[in-house]
Amino acid sequence: MNKISIAIGQFLLGFYFLVPGIRKFTESDDLTVYMQSHDIMFAPQLLWFAGGVSIIGGIFLMCGRHVKLVAYGFVVYVLLVNFMLHDFWTMSEGIAAREMQNFIKNLAIVAGLLVFAGYSPSRRLSLDGWWRSDKSISG
Repeated sequence: MNKISIAIGQFLLGFYFLVPGIRKFTESDDLTVYMQSHDIMFAPQLLWFAGGVSIIGGIFLMCGRHVKLVAYGFVVYVLLVNFMLHDFWTMSEGIAAREMQNFIKNLAIVAGLLVFAGYSPSRRLSLDGWWRSDKSISG
């Protein structure tokens, strides 16, 4: 049952990044305006980069590939997003409560990513066998 729980959790966490990654392309105008409202430089370019990374990383998590590397990368990404876009401490009361909830939710996602990173095997960066699952590399 442990392996099933881990596989389902890993899939759902990957799906959490995949869907918003797709949205970054389909709703890029609105998301760019939101980023620019937070004074983020190069918002369109960063949005496209984040979309691509979210899609690829989400798929890798869902398939159990390079989980440790992807999870640590997403930890950095989520923390950056948290402090740059969910800065509830700078917002009016009406918006601040919702953004604080997003901020705390993202910390929970960081916690899940750290757990997966901690339990996942380390892999050396190489093009050799990059498509193979972490399970086939470690065992």
